[in-house]
Amino acid sequence: MLGRVLSRPFLCHVSAGRTERSGPLFVSEGVRCGNMIFVFLLQKILRGMIVLTGDKGYNRNKKELFVIRHTFSLLNGIGEKLERSLWRKGILSWDDFLRTEEIEGISPERKIGYDELLTRASIELGMGNARYFSRILKRREHWRLFEAFGKDAVCLDIETNGLQPGAGGYATVVGLYNGYDSRCLVRGENLTVENLNRELEGYRCIITFYGAAFDVPFLLRTFPGVKFDIPHFDLCFTARRLEMNGGLKKLELMLGIERHESVRGMNGYDAVKLWEQAKRGSAEAMEMLLLYNQEDTKHLLKIAKVLYDKMKALSGIEECIGANKVCGCT
Repeated sequence: MLGRVLSRPFLCHVSAGRTERSGPLFVSEGVRCGNMIFVFLLQKILRGMIVLTGDKGYNRNKKELFVIRHTFSLLNGIGEKLERSLWRKGILSWDDFLRTEEIEGISPERKIGYDELLTRASIELGMGNARYFSRILKRREHWRLFEAFGKDAVCLDIETNGLQPGAGGYATVVGLYNGYDSRCLVRGENLTVENLNRELEGYRCIITFYGAAFDVPFLLRTFPGVKFDIPHFDLCFTARRLEMNGGLKKLELMLGIERHESVRGMNGYDAVKLWEQAKRGSAEAMEMLLLYNQEDTKHLLKIAKVLYDKMKALSGIEECIGANKVCGCT
């Protein structure tokens, strides 16, 4: 069915040619978007007459290459190989796909379904709905969302007592860094599931190093009710795809990033020992532990930008856009 219920507001500025009409088309929360309105929106997007905007969303008038708007692998049945094939044919963006009536290798019935999904994705991106893309995009491809949601990203890293959940393991510190401010939640002070959710709720992307395999599962097991429902850019696995193997500290050295001299050379085992000393009353050990944790988070945004650019180049989209000169998304 074309009709659906919109879960939150979206704003569409409708323009004809170069003249932008006053008065946006606004669909408020809980109002059903019927078939006629949906078809109207689809037709306008097909003709390039709608500019989807949001407070943190995407604007077609800006000359920005958001990889997510060139991503077709979010469609069931389309992998990276077919995605590159579409790019080479000049179908570079969602807008290009919607404007193309027939595509070789895609049946008319499937094309209709794909069109509906891409229209929905365009609307959700315009609203800045990161959670939607967290659900429909494979985890290994969440790097594609960095440029769209990176300004609202938080870097996360945890320290533990060295044991696994279920064997007495617990998180001692959860560090958060948003590019401006560092925040440390400490066991026995302010580290609770309520505070974790409160800290995370304002962000649209999580950045970690090996967090998909360790930090996030650890927190999910030890803090039932904590929510991780936004895109997760795990730099460890992205770096491996780029053959930049090794731990975080090795990656930092590759990129010329230096840590604070007082914690340079420290590792996770040192963090466990510092926690034991802090439990015995050492304020100096606690200060050192928090500084070590902050150093684990403060460079992740810089590394994420480097890896995102490298993955964008590896994908081939920039080369295809350069060869075709014109991209339907700009």
